[in-house]
Amino acid sequence: MPELPDLQAFSYTLHKKLHGKTVEAVIVHNPKKLNVSPEVLQSQLAGQTLQKVYRDGKELYIKFGGGDILALHLMLHGKLFLFEGKNTNKYSIIELLFTDGSGLVLTDFQGIATPTLNPEEKEAPDAADDKAGVDYLSAKLCKTKTAVKTVLLDQKIIRGIGNAYADEILWHAGISPFSAGNKIPAEKIKDLAQAIRSVLKDAEEKILASNPDIINGEVRDFMLIHNAKKKNSPTGAPILIKEASRKTYYTEEQTLYS
Repeated sequence: MPELPDLQAFSYTLHKKLHGKTVEAVIVHNPKKLNVSPEVLQSQLAGQTLQKVYRDGKELYIKFGGGDILALHLMLHGKLFLFEGKNTNKYSIIELLFTDGSGLVLTDFQGIATPTLNPEEKEAPDAADDKAGVDYLSAKLCKTKTAVKTVLLDQKIIRGIGNAYADEILWHAGISPFSAGNKIPAEKIKDLAQAIRSVLKDAEEKILASNPDIINGEVRDFMLIHNAKKKNSPTGAPILIKEASRKTYYTEEQTLYS
């Protein structure tokens, strides 16, 4: 699943390529996940100029001149493609057709990628937001025995972090992913807050440097810990993997607080 740095990179590319284009039509191939009818979506967006593409949590937000927002959640296997003329991509969910003959399509072979017109504002802060800093993390972690990685993955607590980047963040912070939230000392929560910012920003920069026009896929070859091709951390410790519904990559360098 694309995580915050991936989606941030996608948003830059899409904004660069689509800003200022006017919607001619909206074609909905799979309305199951849509929160309004295809007819309402078409009538609401047709004729509007695309003003901005940006990321919010694990969604891409497309904002139009009239103030409407189309949110796209890619889920596990959703992909975006730009096209000229006719869309020939398989497993299409929704298409935006522009007056210049170009288009944007969201696809998903599982059919679960989700478009939402004018999504409700979320309560949990975005991981890149100042609101998700030391004070916020301390307040959330001190109240729970839940493993810190599970807390980082909970989109109702902090939005944008997924499995791979949670592992990278926790290694950089020197905290075991299995540490109980309420056992992590204050100074380590500071390290965690700093690692969230630095890891996510560094990843975004690396993705854009190697793939300046990226709008789908996951670039993970630069990862230091959550990387199947690496056996050791940068400091030489063996990388361990805990198999579960989600694989957790970690090392014994990370302190377990329990």
